[in-house]
Amino acid sequence: MNDSSFVSAADIVGERIGPLADHLDAYVALVKAQGFSPGYIRHHIWLLARFSQWLQRGHRQLRALNESVVEQFFRARRRRRGGEPAILIRMLELLRRRGVTLEKRQPPLSLKEKVVAEFRRYLLKERGLSAKTAFGYGPFINRFLSETFRDGRLSFAHLRAPDVTDFVRRHAYNAGRAYARHLVQALRSFLRYLRLQGKIKTDLEGCVLSVAAWSLASLPKFIPAEAVEKVLASCDRDTANGKRNHAILLLLARLGLRAGEVIHLNLDDIDWDNGTITFHAKGNRQSRMPLPAEVGEALALYLQVRRHCACRRVFLCDGAPVRGFSNSNGISTLVRRALERAKVEAAHTGAHLFRHSLATEMLRKNASLDEIGEVLRHKSPDTTAIYAKVDIAALRRLALPWPGGAR
Repeated sequence: MNDSSFVSAADIVGERIGPLADHLDAYVALVKAQGFSPGYIRHHIWLLARFSQWLQRGHRQLRALNESVVEQFFRARRRRRGGEPAILIRMLELLRRRGVTLEKRQPPLSLKEKVVAEFRRYLLKERGLSAKTAFGYGPFINRFLSETFRDGRLSFAHLRAPDVTDFVRRHAYNAGRAYARHLVQALRSFLRYLRLQGKIKTDLEGCVLSVAAWSLASLPKFIPAEAVEKVLASCDRDTANGKRNHAILLLLARLGLRAGEVIHLNLDDIDWDNGTITFHAKGNRQSRMPLPAEVGEALALYLQVRRHCACRRVFLCDGAPVRGFSNSNGISTLVRRALERAKVEAAHTGAHLFRHSLATEMLRKNASLDEIGEVLRHKSPDTTAIYAKVDIAALRRLALPWPGGAR
């Protein structure tokens, strides 16, 4: 039987050889669940058979199989196609989960890495910060330690104020405001941690220079309602990806979701019976909102063509292995391409563009700032206040005339 839409390790004649022979069926089941096509799976099996033969000829045991052995195979073979190393690494991970191969040995951490890891653990367990924040602080602290203690010896007792201020000046002076603010936040938190741990006695936290950030200094970037509709209409809803993109853009445009809320949306978060949808918002909060009929219809159309897999995320990436979006960049890229396709020019092309556009349109339809803040799920009214600056006509009535000029 040679059905092009079906593949089984048993159908590959002569490929059950070597020490991997007994594990091919489990591998085939794994990559089928990950959405690989039959043609790709057959190539996977062919490569695994060559690898298994090579292991057998060299009398190599599966127990000792690791990434180094995989690299030796490709060096001996002297050629590799794109994606082939990932096939063998996927089999290696499968063997580890089945207890056939030893667990991957992590290299010992350096003293600097241990300090950063302990600081990250403090942020997660003691401070209750999100994983994104805790891991985001790591590179700043790693850089600070590397530049301050170049000999590798972390002599915190010798840490002085100029070490702190010089570091901030070097890296925050020419950086963007957001980067500079994250840097000083990370450094203040680390210096506070060192003092709590008794590793420094001086309060160096106050030595960290502040980054100027004037409240409500900027205007929210948005596009008019007609442009939003043009972008939504540009999606090709005859394709699976077009249906997915249309549903994502509707969530951004009608509910004002953040990109992170879209990528973390799970199948269980949609309550079809009660017409609600639950989002995993910032700060580990959950928000439940009514599901508009238009958005619900777009989601239903997409879910009918969504690829079958074990992943519970609503929105899946293109290609295999089938998985959800790993970060917000994928949503921002999707928005940028949609704007280009619709020939809509915007000062900002990220996912937040639709959030700002929704708030601006609500304001123009006489919604109050409290109502806008409720829809956007702002924790503080001050966050919503920036949209008051969008109502130019109202602000013009409040503005004082310039001396000697016409109003």
